[in-house]
Amino acid sequence: MEGGILENPEATLERSDDEIALQGFCSPKKSLHKVLGLTLMCLLGFGSYFCFDNPGALQDDFKTDLQMPTSQFVLLYSIYSWPNVILCFIGGFLLDSVFGIRLGTIIYMGLTLIGQIIFATGATINTFWLMMVGRFVFGIGAESLAVAQNSYAVLWFKGKELNLVFGLQLSFARVGSTVNFLVMEPIYNYVSQYYKGPECIGIALFLAALTCVISMICACVLGIMDKRGRDY
Repeated sequence: MEGGILENPEATLERSDDEIALQGFCSPKKSLHKVLGLTLMCLLGFGSYFCFDNPGALQDDFKTDLQMPTSQFVLLYSIYSWPNVILCFIGGFLLDSVFGIRLGTIIYMGLTLIGQIIFATGATINTFWLMMVGRFVFGIGAESLAVAQNSYAVLWFKGKELNLVFGLQLSFARVGSTVNFLVMEPIYNYVSQYYKGPECIGIALFLAALTCVISMICACVLGIMDKRGRDY
């Protein structure tokens, strides 16, 4: 045919078959793909909820190793909440109008991870103001991440599925908090065999940050799955 549009019909047909097969695997409408996506959505919030209650799980150790009075300990939770009175709204706006759901999720997860690292660094060198900065940054990322998590749920699931999805996300978030209270003290006790004082607290918090790394990986994989699913 003139112009070479159909110079190789068999190749064209083969490409079409491949595209159809790829569409079947990547489409969010497929059950297996959606189950994997839901698993990643749940894991998105695991790291943030795990790290959020790190101070609570190590409360006595914070007060002993860092010589931290109760008034300062309470501020570690207050500084997390203060920015989110307003910034959750801004975070949602940025998701819709600037970043988009995929990039926005990665950015917010990145802020959560960076905040935890700053917090752990502050604990290691026993610098309270740096710990406060870390919790502030952590709060900005973690709560905006929850908005992104819900946005993914609405994009991928419809109708009656949504109630189950939201319930699973909330349940898995609480799993993160529960696991934190179960494992952080044993982790601290293990680290205390090699380090003492602020360094022991700091290293335990750095190890906790690995859960945020896992959630970051989930954010990246989920973004790729979402893009491919919508492209095909």
